[in-house]
Amino acid sequence: MTQHPPTQSPRRRRGRVTSVQITFAAFLAIGLLLTLSFSSRITAGQPLESFRDEVMAEIEALREEQARLIAEREYALSDAFVEAWARSEGKMVREGEILIIPVPVQSQLTNEPIEQVPLVNIVTEPPSPEPWTLWWSLFFDSPPPQ
Repeated sequence: MTQHPPTQSPRRRRGRVTSVQITFAAFLAIGLLLTLSFSSRITAGQPLESFRDEVMAEIEALREEQARLIAEREYALSDAFVEAWARSEGKMVREGEILIIPVPVQSQLTNEPIEQVPLVNIVTEPPSPEPWTLWWSLFFDSPPPQ
């Protein structure tokens, strides 16, 4: 009779864990941990990414404003700006030109007669005293004679 090696029951063979299964389980666990770690980093990075986009948009807007302000400064330093200001705000003219400023009349705007304002004599300076009266008041304590 030939002896066969003792055969193990199918139950025991399935119950044993092989090194390949342990390695596969280790790789699976490490992969799962890395996946969770990367997904949490991506989730944490999304607000930072949106904040970075907002900051970059603000930087671009500030650069455009800076370019506009530099152009405005250059224009303000030019002769063209000085001439435009002198003609509009300064009401200045060149030699040979005549400055005309239209002034609307009240009666033309409202079709009502212009109210006559009574003339009032306004004295801006008091009359200066005679020089001899000043000398009299300096030397004597009484008012000058009339």
